[in-house]
Amino acid sequence: MRDEIPAMAPVKGGLVTYLMLDGALKAAEFYARAFGAKIVAAMPADPQGRTPHVHLHVNGSSLMLSDAFPEHGCGLQAPQAFTLTLMVEDIDARYARAVEAGATAVTPPAEMFWGDRYGQVRDPFGVVWAMNQQKR
Repeated sequence: MRDEIPAMAPVKGGLVTYLMLDGALKAAEFYARAFGAKIVAAMPADPQGRTPHVHLHVNGSSLMLSDAFPEHGCGLQAPQAFTLTLMVEDIDARYARAVEAGATAVTPPAEMFWGDRYGQVRDPFGVVWAMNQQKR
């Protein structure tokens, strides 16, 4: 399957998040299981097994991933001080899918002071994903 993925694909959304992780292709595969992402492009791994670019479509937007390349000034750091937020319908089902795929429950979905249902999970790569279902 990986050999069939093109190296380029259309970018969706006006702000694209680019994450540097330890295991970009494994993360992409996890995001497909947990969040319904589609891998739309990926460059081949280098001789050390590091993937320089993976492009996903998630919830109507692009998300891009890369393994760390410290020799090019792109060292790996633990994710911190940000949250990726998915605006969803049926938050309970989406949250359960993420946990079943291997995400760690952080904040179970609940009604929040602003009126929406909101919850958070942490993926196996350390990234916190929030889900927000707007009140109708």
